[in-house]
Amino acid sequence: MTETDREPNSTKPPGDDPAGVPSAGAADASPAVNPVPGAPAADVRLAPPVSPGRLPQGLAAFSHRNFRLFWTGQLVSLAGTWMQQVGQAWLVLQLTDDPLALGLVAAAQFGPVLLFGLFAGLAADALPKRTILLATQVAAMVLAALLGLLVAADQVQVWHVYLLALALGVVNAFDMPVRQAFVVEMVGREDIGNAVALNSAVFNGTRIIGPAIAGLLIAAVGLAPLFFINAASYLAVIAGLLMMRVADLVAPSERAVMQRNARAVLAQLGEGLRYVRGNAPILLSISVLGVVATVALNFQVLIPVLARDVLGGQADVFGFLMAASGVGSLLSSLSIAFGQRPTLRLLLVGASAVGVAMIGLGISRFVPLSLVLMFVTGWGVIAMAATTNTIIQLTVPDVLRGRVMSVYTTVFAGSVPLGGIFAGGVAAAAGVPAALALGGVLALVTVAVAALKLSGGERPRWAAALRR
Repeated sequence: MTETDREPNSTKPPGDDPAGVPSAGAADASPAVNPVPGAPAADVRLAPPVSPGRLPQGLAAFSHRNFRLFWTGQLVSLAGTWMQQVGQAWLVLQLTDDPLALGLVAAAQFGPVLLFGLFAGLAADALPKRTILLATQVAAMVLAALLGLLVAADQVQVWHVYLLALALGVVNAFDMPVRQAFVVEMVGREDIGNAVALNSAVFNGTRIIGPAIAGLLIAAVGLAPLFFINAASYLAVIAGLLMMRVADLVAPSERAVMQRNARAVLAQLGEGLRYVRGNAPILLSISVLGVVATVALNFQVLIPVLARDVLGGQADVFGFLMAASGVGSLLSSLSIAFGQRPTLRLLLVGASAVGVAMIGLGISRFVPLSLVLMFVTGWGVIAMAATTNTIIQLTVPDVLRGRVMSVYTTVFAGSVPLGGIFAGGVAAAAGVPAALALGGVLALVTVAVAALKLSGGERPRWAAALRR
């Protein structure tokens, strides 16, 4: 998935940003956030409203043919990705009966993002993004098919899952920042905020369908079909990328030069990190998102055990819990797509919602209540991720886009290995309810620290950003 994307594999991604960079041809646009690394970020705004005759504001990005192809491919592929995530977690639980093993799989799958994520951002700034995405989709398809074959042949062992998860993590380390940075080339700056929200909507819409179908398929026909379905789903993304009109892509105003010596490469990476450090809204957004994701968003580790051992269910209950989270995320995405401003205030509200919901999940022993709490969690995740993504996309200059997006994806997706080991360790020692509640408390502490920062010594600059 992508959103960091955190999401599972397709990255997405994620996916999962308001900033005042005026769109092309919008001479009357409001002042832009200063894009010079180290300079204060004076404001955070959304892109200007769409002009008459275009699609409605919530669908503006669909006026671009390349984006329609990309989005449709994601609709198919991400459903398969979510099915594999549920199947993989249930497979590891069957093989080991150990929540810590789930944490180790998460660490294997997302650990490479910590090692290679920033370098992938540099590649995104220097190389054609469409070409990189074609390579990552083919590689991910092969890995899903291999896992399916091992399960179908009844030869799978837990070390196979670790190894394939590690390989997928390397693929995702390059896929996620490139995918995020590619969006602006499909739609331009004018529609980037809407494109981010629509990508988030498809990511989370499939998050409803995929886990629910996966839970039913596991009960009916077993695990192997989930991995084969996911492998086949990558063909939709590959076809969409091949059918794109390259001439319609918005070429970056400037490309980074791929350096061949270590010192120059490190200097280029430092440019992206300095930009993040010098831009107050981006720094705050990434910091809050990273900490909350590490301590509280450990679904792959805790929710399978919660469904089975605490709520007394099986794979179907696990699938429905994940689907409930997806419903909340989808509604959050659609509200942003159709007009809600992704502001820093929304980010803090979303982080607070995640904290409260995690504490509630630690207390609940009632499936319907747990479904509601997962819904709230899903809403809060997108309120954080979509806000951070949009702020970056609309603020960062083209020459730094890949590197700054790689910081976002590295922090968001890279928090999974650390958070997975943390959650798995706490769950093994004190139980899943304690791990959930502790994560929720730490998320609320993070919000409190961020709020204090906003009201502290740099109040004028931070408060203005928060109001925007």
